[in-house]
Amino acid sequence: MFEIFSYDFMINALIAGVLASIAFGIVGSYIVVKRISYISGGISHTAYGGIGLGYFLGFSPLLGAVGFSILAAIIIAYLRTKKNNYEDTLIGIMWSLCMALGILFISLTSGYAPNLNGYLFGNILVVPTQELYLMVVLDLVIVLSVYSFYDKFLAITFDEEFSRVMGIKVDFYYLILLILIALTTVVLIKLVGIILVIALLTIPGAISLQFVRSLKSMMILSIIIGLLFNFSGLIISYYLNISSGATIIIIAVISYITSLIFKSYYSKNTATN
Repeated sequence: MFEIFSYDFMINALIAGVLASIAFGIVGSYIVVKRISYISGGISHTAYGGIGLGYFLGFSPLLGAVGFSILAAIIIAYLRTKKNNYEDTLIGIMWSLCMALGILFISLTSGYAPNLNGYLFGNILVVPTQELYLMVVLDLVIVLSVYSFYDKFLAITFDEEFSRVMGIKVDFYYLILLILIALTTVVLIKLVGIILVIALLTIPGAISLQFVRSLKSMMILSIIIGLLFNFSGLIISYYLNISSGATIIIIAVISYITSLIFKSYYSKNTATN
């Protein structure tokens, strides 16, 4: 089995899987605990507009995705400060607009239209080395930010009102958290694609939450679970010649359902004893 890692593209895929696991293991824990998966989905889909703009203007599509995702995070954070009752509707509109802009930019790009399946559905087997460098930089930003603001993020994740009473700038740190979600989205795009990003942002954290109680433990377990998903999905997709992104997600969903069954069975046995 391990002979497949003699190929350079498989080494790149493995490294990409490790980098992605670190990102979504950390940030995904906040998303699950704070229950902002819909907001995360909105941010991830706006990245498509940046990908289209990158192709249209001739620069890296992933850099375009970074810009659009961060812009979406800023807009969502602003809407939240206004206590807008239609926040979810506006996020849906922004999500649709950016997807439409991405399609428009691609259609206006001269020459042959690029194949965007890798960005929409993911293909970990074709991650180029230069994109690994970008993923490393984004991972460093995420890890250093969480390390620096861990206590603040912890406070606003569990109790925003108490955080305000304690003098914590809730809106500011919420914005930083959304920006980290945006960066994580970009890291995951080549792994599972824009459409399936939300699954990896939530499933490892949802599984971890059933078995641990501290946020740090949840992050560590989520990273380990993510590594298992990525490695097994990579191997299976390679040998069966099927989509790597879809394979990873199917493994993740099956694992989540299995964890629910195991947790329910364990809880019943504990209660009877």
